[in-house]
Amino acid sequence: MNYRYHCTVPAADGRNTLPFNPCRLLDFTVLRLSAGESWTGESGDREILAVILGGTASFTVADRHFPQVGQRPDVFSGKPHSVYIPAGSAVTVEAVTAVEIALPSAPSELATDPYVIAPEQVVSGRWGAANFGRTYHQILTEVSQPDLPARRLIVGETYTPSGNWSTYPPHRHKVDDLPAEAAHEEMYYYRVNPANGFGISRVYTDDGYEENVTIRDHVMQMMPEGYHTVVSAPGYTTYFLWFLAGTQRTQGAREDADLAWVGQTVPTLRGLGL
Repeated sequence: MNYRYHCTVPAADGRNTLPFNPCRLLDFTVLRLSAGESWTGESGDREILAVILGGTASFTVADRHFPQVGQRPDVFSGKPHSVYIPAGSAVTVEAVTAVEIALPSAPSELATDPYVIAPEQVVSGRWGAANFGRTYHQILTEVSQPDLPARRLIVGETYTPSGNWSTYPPHRHKVDDLPAEAAHEEMYYYRVNPANGFGISRVYTDDGYEENVTIRDHVMQMMPEGYHTVVSAPGYTTYFLWFLAGTQRTQGAREDADLAWVGQTVPTLRGLGL
């Protein structure tokens, strides 16, 4: 079988791009710089959310300067700092320490100023229950950050504990049928703790395609279509940066009808403290 929805993102110094990309709207790069190094680029016709995975950097976006952005050493050590980069902006990133920055992007015609999203603006919580419970950070969403402008991007982080499932029951974002479902592409960029561990991801479509992938550091799951879910191997926590883009920013997902009953048990399981 030729897998069509996952790849491993390179982890070299500098700007690392996807080896291939089946999505029409979403794209992704990772910027890795040593202390004292810098990178300069353009956002073009895309909006970018620079999420600091680890380390500290200073940003100059158009005529705005944001010094000393970033605090956590890695993705497993607290909430992120992020910088929203509008379309049509020149960007310079200067590494204060060794830094790793995720750069999800999507087309945009929105005219707005760049801004920083501080950790205290990131909303955290828990989804699911029992062995499909997981914690999340909502970084840039229409629900948790309604006052932060963006055209298409919706961005957050999820942490799946040892032996637990995320995005369960599996759901899709195929058609605009709000409030039940919204048409969005989505990507998951993974890390694992400890780093020698793994998880398993499953993506499957209504027409019978199925892809089961071993999740390790730097694996990217790209989902222009399909139901999706992921599980962490016992003893390991998986992290994924998730981001979506569609014609609009109202979220909506349709669960797999054969498995949706599991989600209906959440109130009971929480009542039992699970």
